Amino acid sequence: MVRTIINHKSTRLFLILSGFFVANALIAEIIGVKIFSLEKTLGLDPLGIKIFGEVLDVNLTAGVLLWPVVFIMTDIINEYYGMRGVRFLSWLTAGLIAFAFLIFQGAMWLTPADFFLSSKTGSNVPNMQDAYRAVLGQGGFIIIGSLTAFLLGQLIDVFVFHKIKKLTGEKRIWLRATGSTLVSQFIDSFVVLFIAFYVGTRVNQQGDDFVWPLSLFLAVGIVNYIYKFLVAILLTPVIYLVHGWIERFLGEELATEMKRSAMADE
Repeated sequence: MVRTIINHKSTRLFLILSGFFVANALIAEIIGVKIFSLEKTLGLDPLGIKIFGEVLDVNLTAGVLLWPVVFIMTDIINEYYGMRGVRFLSWLTAGLIAFAFLIFQGAMWLTPADFFLSSKTGSNVPNMQDAYRAVLGQGGFIIIGSLTAFLLGQLIDVFVFHKIKKLTGEKRIWLRATGSTLVSQFIDSFVVLFIAFYVGTRVNQQGDDFVWPLSLFLAVGIVNYIYKFLVAILLTPVIYLVHGWIERFLGEELATEMKRSAMADE
């Protein structure tokens, strides 16, 4: 029975796509705590962009390295497994991310061994427990904002994707894939910043803690969206490459039937 399920091409493809989807989303959430300078990484001087009175460089979370893969997986799964497939996988992924953060909290609660605390002093890490907590202990509003933005973005993406496909049919893969990503990521970019930082810094403010002004929230959101916009455009050829591989893997008859069923799955 198990062998029959695994040998079924549509099931095997769903497992492969789902694995990449979940793994990349989870890893992106974990590494997203690091903020990096895009200009300096590329060996360029900071741009010093001025938006809404705020002078900003292109500083992004490390999670942007993997979120584009999630965007591609969303559109591919949408193409062959429909809205139910994407919704199921999105809720599953959100649940697994929440579960992972709960486990992180439990791991940070454990009393560290004495030798563990100073085990990396030679690498300029004076206290490993503090480093462990700093990397894995994201704030509650950041987690809530990230999960809310992820789910909202996914639901909007699948909705826009199907609306565009109804208008264009099987043609213009680039339009429905890239178009749905651009719309969903506009929402995602601002929702996560609004909850995690604009609201979060106000609720958790203590003393002279920095509170995000509206101008900074809007400026950072725009910079993040411009980056995601450009990446979505640049990844368009990759979508065609993945589509081509899937079509060869499934065969024309099965691929056509799956796409027809996906469109009927409202």
